[in-house]
Amino acid sequence: MCGRFANAIPPQILMDFFALPETPTIPLHWNIAPSQTVPAIKSAGEETRQLTMARWGLIPHWAKDTTIGNRLINARSETVHEKPAFRKAFRARRCLVPASGFYEWAKTASKRVPYYISMKDGVPMALAGIWDSWDTPEGEVLESFSILTTAANRLLQPIHDRMPVICQPADFTLWLDQSVTDPAKLRPLLQPCPAEILQSWPVSTLVNNPRHDSAECIQPVTKA
Repeated sequence: MCGRFANAIPPQILMDFFALPETPTIPLHWNIAPSQTVPAIKSAGEETRQLTMARWGLIPHWAKDTTIGNRLINARSETVHEKPAFRKAFRARRCLVPASGFYEWAKTASKRVPYYISMKDGVPMALAGIWDSWDTPEGEVLESFSILTTAANRLLQPIHDRMPVICQPADFTLWLDQSVTDPAKLRPLLQPCPAEILQSWPVSTLVNNPRHDSAECIQPVTKA
């Protein structure tokens, strides 16, 4: 699964990398946890894109309340097209979740060691997501998303058996295209990314607490 990630991408780089129409004004975060509201990028029609703020943890439009989102932070790419909570969003409401990296925890005999994973060349990550909107009792619209996961690649396998789906820039248009609804056309995008384009290192257990949200969370530490 993907349970924490970072988005400390400078606004100008974010705009250029995702071909946004304007430079966004968003805070930087190094320790994003479920239920927090963060940027997501979706289609705005006619090959344009828009950045929206959405809650992490998908709340289907038919949900009675927001608590279901706590269980729907991730969607398995192998079954996303058939699960009731995800299938409509997968067909028509796909998004990209900008990230500078994500965290995963390796289990040892005595503890869990957090690792930070990022792109080796320093460019942003585009995590494949699906989104939905939910009408609040107050009459507002709440947008939320899940991050798709896939089998771990060679780099991640010693740490965890799953990883987020990382979209490549050449696939952004297809992934966001609302007219593409056939799972068979999207399935090639849902594979583990090549291990060679990623890097990882152990980090401090500061990241275990979402109240710690600074660049210190991603600093390498020596494994004990």
